[in-house]
Amino acid sequence: MRFRGFGIPVGALPTGPENAITDVAGVRVGHATVVHGDPSAGDSVARTGVTAIHPHEGSVFRAMVPAAIEVLNGSGEITGRSQVDEYGYIESPIVITNTFSVGAAHQALTEWLCETEPTLGRQHFVVPVVAETYDGFLNDVRAQHVEPAHVYEALNNASSGPVAEGNVGGGTGMALFQFKGGIGTASRLVEVGGESFTLGVLVQANTGHRHDLNIAGVPVGLEITDLMPEPGQLDPDGGSIIVVIATDAPISDRQCRRLCKRGMLGLGRVGLTAGNSSGDLLLAFSNAVGARLDRFADSHIVNPARLDDRAMNPLFQATVEAVAEAVLNALVAADTLTGHRGNTLHAIPLDRLAAILDEAAARVV
Repeated sequence: MRFRGFGIPVGALPTGPENAITDVAGVRVGHATVVHGDPSAGDSVARTGVTAIHPHEGSVFRAMVPAAIEVLNGSGEITGRSQVDEYGYIESPIVITNTFSVGAAHQALTEWLCETEPTLGRQHFVVPVVAETYDGFLNDVRAQHVEPAHVYEALNNASSGPVAEGNVGGGTGMALFQFKGGIGTASRLVEVGGESFTLGVLVQANTGHRHDLNIAGVPVGLEITDLMPEPGQLDPDGGSIIVVIATDAPISDRQCRRLCKRGMLGLGRVGLTAGNSSGDLLLAFSNAVGARLDRFADSHIVNPARLDDRAMNPLFQATVEAVAEAVLNALVAADTLTGHRGNTLHAIPLDRLAAILDEAAARVV
């Protein structure tokens, strides 16, 4: 199930063919889902995983892409942020996992890069990009269930085309508006100066108070007040969200930062408020061929083409719409899941959601 199945568009712009971040040509996404253990048997329960994003069809270490990272609330982590802030580029695939597995993912991504890039550790170093949200309600995080093989699986199996959503990859154990959450994605097509560009978004969503959930202007969270997390208590202020924004429009790292800020508006559109202990982190990049920086180029004169700031408005709108829809896709795609200590996160009931949205639409008519 995807949110479009309810017949309600999120904004006015058209989507790409898959309505996914992979509609941006060259972007590839892979997941490794780690689920094992029976809580009723006293097992150490794994409800976690890894999601990997390759920014383009080649090596991002060799052809770096302009990027920026912005923080809405900073109780979270994206490694490599200081280098991205300094240089305005990313030089590794993006890996997303759970909070306690950042170290394991960072080491595995470094090893994977060393295997694929022969100059690493000899002529060059690398600062990998790894992001996290906390899945300790369903996943026994202290057991460190994410292993290097899972990171390799997500990286090596990444592909273009449809992207699995909900209880997959890094999103396996995540909560959203106190329902089950996880991975969501969406895209938009824009026209700028007679040229066509694509913008895509992927989120790992693990945040939100139920009463704040707002869909198409309808306060859904005030309508569905049951099916709360059980039997343990889940603090939604401690949740987080990672937002990755990709585009093939030729923009600079400064303009990527502007997209991140508009992504925050997309989060607010569905009711997210970024609590005090939430890690709400946004990363945007452009994989336009003319904007990439060739690490091994002979010339040291860099003059990449980029859009005029006066032409950015369509990309701003696309970001707001795609971020909001990616969150909703993460919500409706997720399935009920029981995990660590018998804790359960319920999927949002799709039949009841449809009835609420239909009733609201009828009132408007």
